[in-house]
Amino acid sequence: MGWIPRMISNVWPRNWRLRNERGAAEDKMIRVLFVCMGNICRSPTAQGVFRHLVEQQGLSHLIETDSAGTIDYHAGKAPDRRARETALKRGLDLSDLRARQAKARDFDRFDYVVAMDQDNYADLLRLCPQGQEDKLYLFMDFAPHLQVREVPDPYYGGPAGFERVFDMAEEAARGLLERIRADRL
Repeated sequence: MGWIPRMISNVWPRNWRLRNERGAAEDKMIRVLFVCMGNICRSPTAQGVFRHLVEQQGLSHLIETDSAGTIDYHAGKAPDRRARETALKRGLDLSDLRARQAKARDFDRFDYVVAMDQDNYADLLRLCPQGQEDKLYLFMDFAPHLQVREVPDPYYGGPAGFERVFDMAEEAARGLLERIRADRL
């Protein structure tokens, strides 16, 4: 028996501590999911804007982002060309993002599930496991000074609609980050 404690204290605990430290860091990660209907216009724009803000603030090691849609029609596709072009004009690259459908298990993984409009919110509320409703938010509630509750879908409009969505996302992203700082950091 004398050799077992020596082996445990000399070899195994060092590796165990490394695994635990990585696990602890992962457990402290704040995760934010942005959701619109198709996950090709509004939610990837919101994700890109928020991700950029998080990077600028040096918080990428604490905050993780993702986006999803309430439908799976565009699953696997890149954001809409007009959303990518608008982002590039403002110095953001959305080309690494791919659409996916929101799932009930997202409420287990994410701390903030942020809907772009009331319909998305209602769809997510139906998907949400009981007891996790407090994770669900409307994005524009983080920019109350704009006096708008929903991010309009720019899909059927022109470039001005994408510019407007980007402007709204910038305002709401700042408010969301302030909320996360107050609540979790």
